[in-house]
Amino acid sequence: MTTTNIIDYIRGIPKVELHLHIEGSFEPERVFKIAQRNQLTVKIEKPAPQNSEETTAIQKLSQKARDIGAELIQGDDGSIQVVFESAEQLSQAYHFDNLQEFLDIYYAGMNVLQSEQDFYDLTMAYLERCHAQNVLHTEIFFDPQGHTCRGIALETVINGISRALDDGKQKFGISSGLIMSYLRHLSEEDAINTWHEAQPYLDKLIGVGLDSAELGHPPSKFKNVFAMARSANIKVVAHAGEEGPPEYIWQALDVLKVDRVDHGNRSLEDDALVNRLVSDEMTLTICPLSNNKLQVVTEMNAHPLKIMLNLGLKATVHSDDPAYFGGYINENFEAVQQALGLSRNDIYRLVLNAIDGSFMTEKQKMALHTKVAAYHKAVL
Repeated sequence: MTTTNIIDYIRGIPKVELHLHIEGSFEPERVFKIAQRNQLTVKIEKPAPQNSEETTAIQKLSQKARDIGAELIQGDDGSIQVVFESAEQLSQAYHFDNLQEFLDIYYAGMNVLQSEQDFYDLTMAYLERCHAQNVLHTEIFFDPQGHTCRGIALETVINGISRALDDGKQKFGISSGLIMSYLRHLSEEDAINTWHEAQPYLDKLIGVGLDSAELGHPPSKFKNVFAMARSANIKVVAHAGEEGPPEYIWQALDVLKVDRVDHGNRSLEDDALVNRLVSDEMTLTICPLSNNKLQVVTEMNAHPLKIMLNLGLKATVHSDDPAYFGGYINENFEAVQQALGLSRNDIYRLVLNAIDGSFMTEKQKMALHTKVAAYHKAVL
C-alpha cells in the first residue's frame, strides 16, 4: 500500500477518541470570537518573579510579545501582562518550548469562557471536527477547577458541554461521554470539594480523571477522592507516565485503581510494569503530536508507539489538546504513521484498541467493531 493510500485509509476509518481536553480544542479564531462577545481581552498575566527561573520565563515571554507585536505591559515589580490584539497574534503564541509556556497560553484562552453558550460553542466546534474526521465516539475531559476558580458555576460548564454532546449525537450520530478531570497541582481537598459540588450532575459524567503538571504530584495524592468516584460506580482514569516516572503508573493502577491510563509512555522503562499492563489489558491513551510538542519525545521517529504494539500493550492514538499541538486525531495518526512506517494493520489494531478501551456499552462496542471491520475489509 502506498503512503497516499494509507493516509486515505486513516482518514476514512471510523475512529474513537479517548484523550481530548475540550479546553485544548480552543482555536485562536474562536477564542477571539467568544472574547469579543463577552467584552474581554485575551491576555497572559505573570506575577513578579520569585526566582531566576521565573525571571527567565518572563524575559522569554516579553520577547515573544515583542516579536509578534502583542501589547506588553510591564509592572514596576517585574510582573507583566501580554495582551493579544488579534487571532493571528494568538496563533503565533501557540508555539512554546515547555509545559509551563503551554499552560500560560492555555489558561489565557480558558479565561474568556463565561457562559453556557460559550461552552456549548467550544464543544460543538470540536464535534464538527470529529464529524469531518470520522470520529464516531468521543470521551472528553473538562477541567472544572479551571473554571470555578474564576467564578464560573459548575452547572454552567457541565450544561453547556452536555447540551452540545446531546446535539452532536442528533446532528452527527457521534456518541460521547464526559470526564471531569481534577487539576493535580491543586490539593486533594480542592478535588474533594469539586466532587461534592458535582453530585447533582453525576448522571452527565462517565468518569473522573487527573491531569495538569505531573511532576511532584503523584497519583497517590488523590487516593481518597478517587475512592469516592469508584464507590459511586464512576469510571476513573489518570494521566501518568508522561513526564512522571513509571512509579506514577504503578500508583495509578494500585492506588487509584484506574480503568484506563492516559499517556503511559514511560511504562517502557519498567519491564515488570509492561508485563502488568499487558496482563491487565490496560488501555494507554497515547498522544503523539502532544508528546513531540512537549518534548516527551524529541523526534517523532523516536516515538515508542510501535514498540508498545509489539510488546502487546493496548496502545491507542488521540489528540490531547489539538488546537495547541498541531492537529486533531487524523493528524496524529498521519504523523506517527509516516514517522514509524505503521502498516494498515497497525492502524486497524490501534482503532480496535480504542473501541475496547472505551466506556461504551458492550453492544455499542460490538457495533463499532463490525463497522470498522467492514471498512478494513472493503479496502483490502
